[in-house]
Parts: sequence; C-alpha cells; structure tokens
Amino acid sequence: MTDEPSDELLDEIPPPDELPAGHKSGFVAVIGRPNVGKSTLMNAMLGQKVAIVSPKPQTTRLRQLGIYTREDAQVIFVDTPGIHNPRTALGQFMVTVALDALKDADVILFVADLSEPVTPEDRQIADLVRQAQSQTPALLVLNKVDLVGGPDRLQRQVEAFRALVPDAEWLTTIATTGEGAQAVMDAIIAKLPEGPRYYPADQISDIAVRDIVAEIIREKVLLNLEQEVPHGVATVVDEFKARSENLTYISATIYVERESHKGIVIGKQGKMLKTISQQAREDIESFLGTRVYLELWVKVLKNWRKDENLLRRLGYRIHRDV
Repeated sequence: MTDEPSDELLDEIPPPDELPAGHKSGFVAVIGRPNVGKSTLMNAMLGQKVAIVSPKPQTTRLRQLGIYTREDAQVIFVDTPGIHNPRTALGQFMVTVALDALKDADVILFVADLSEPVTPEDRQIADLVRQAQSQTPALLVLNKVDLVGGPDRLQRQVEAFRALVPDAEWLTTIATTGEGAQAVMDAIIAKLPEGPRYYPADQISDIAVRDIVAEIIREKVLLNLEQEVPHGVATVVDEFKARSENLTYISATIYVERESHKGIVIGKQGKMLKTISQQAREDIESFLGTRVYLELWVKVLKNWRKDENLLRRLGYRIHRDV
C-alpha cells in the first residue's frame, strides 16, 4: 500500500483557483443618511437584489453584505443603515452598525441625495469620511441626479456636496435605473488594494437565506403601509423547510408594537396581509428558484424598539467582526 494518490485520482482533483496578477479585493462601506438610495445603488451594482428597498427612510437595519466577483477583482459591499440622530435603542443600534462598517473598510462609498439641499446629517457623515480619508480612500456618489431640475441648480447642488469632501473623487448616478452604477464599480475597483478572493465566485451575500427572506417580507409591509404603519415592524422566519425539490415551506411572524397596527397589517377581511404575502412570495420564489408556500402571522410585541432584550430576541445584534 502507498499513501501517494494515483495519477487517475490526481486528474479528478480540481486545481485551486488561479487569480490573475494584480487581483484586487476589499470591503466597501456604503454610507449616507437615510433614504438617499444606498441599497438601490448596491443592488444595481450587484445586478440583483440583496438589500431591501423602500420609500421609508431607515429601511436598512442590519449590516448587509453584497459580494461582486469578476475575474480580476472581488468587491464586498457593506450596506449600512442610514446615519441619523437616534431616538430609540433600535436607532442607536442602527447608527452603531453603520459606524462599525467604517473601521475596516478599504473604500468608503459616501452616497448623497443630489435632489435635496445639504443637511446636518450629510455634514455629520462628511466629517466622519474626512477623518477616515487619511487611511481610507473615499468616493462621493451623488444620486438622484434626474430629480434635481435645471442645469443651474444641478451645478449649485454638485458644488455644495463636493465642498463637504473636497478631496474625494465624485460621480453622479440614477440608482433606480442603474445609470452610472458601472462607473461607480470601476472607480471602486481602481481604489481597492491587491488581495485574495475572500468568497466563492458564485456567492452574492453572507446573509443567511432565512434573514434575506425575512427582509423581503418586511419590505412588502413597508411598501404597502408606508403611511399607516411606522418603523415598528420586525419580521422573523419561524420555519423554513424544503418540502420537495421544487417547493419550500416558510412560516414567518410580522411583529408590530401596537394592537392597532396589527389590525392595519392584517387589513379588512385579511386583504392587506394577503397582498403582502402574495408580493413577498413572488420575490422569495425568484430568489430561491422554487415554488414557495408562505404562511404569515402578525403579533404584537409592545415597544420592542426601545427594549434591548427584545432587540436581541429579534436578531438585532451589533457585529463587531466586520
């Protein structure tokens, strides 16, 4: 007997990935105030949906990792909650997640809404970016250029935002259509250091599938009840089972803070919950590639956004190892 593998066996072992010389990789912190289009831009650059999108500000709550791989580079996006002045334990959690993402970033992507005047929150974020720029390159992305108006206002807006981070390279985008997304990607890769491939080439996120499904459901609640129900909505997947190769069973709970909100989410004769379920199921089926049987429940968890124990129970834990 010999421990040496046979030539036949060696032929069956695939060679390790061979990366081209000068391969680049790194982490990109996507930062900006709420509702400027960070998640939409990240989804556009990735070519598919990883982060949920809603007209409501502060939609993103968790650190959401999106991974883009091509032959010469791997870009790992950390899509952060919008930085704002927190009024609840949930708000403080969201801001901490965003600030933590800056610590180990290789590139900072500062996204701003060009259609609105510079806000105090924009200035607060710009201060953080300038502090980090001595060690970390930054890109200023001026989004929603299509909503600005005439050329005179466009020039004034661009100058106002460029003055916040004068040393940063800047670009304009329309994230909803993907215009400018490839230029942003190219600019990011140009600033990344040389490095290995951290994730398999076909992996698009490090978020657990259950968590992505929960976020899809929450997105549909926010989209359908933008005015009626505030941010006191959380979603948890309770069961996730493959019933067959082409059918996945999912049971999930939508948590709200008030009894009145529960009635709004369910709707008259259950119509609103049915709408939310149908829309979520369609997106989940597209994401999973199977048919989905989705069962939704609505429960009241009073004042959960202000209770740190309830926040942990619902999965809002600060990631210190980004």
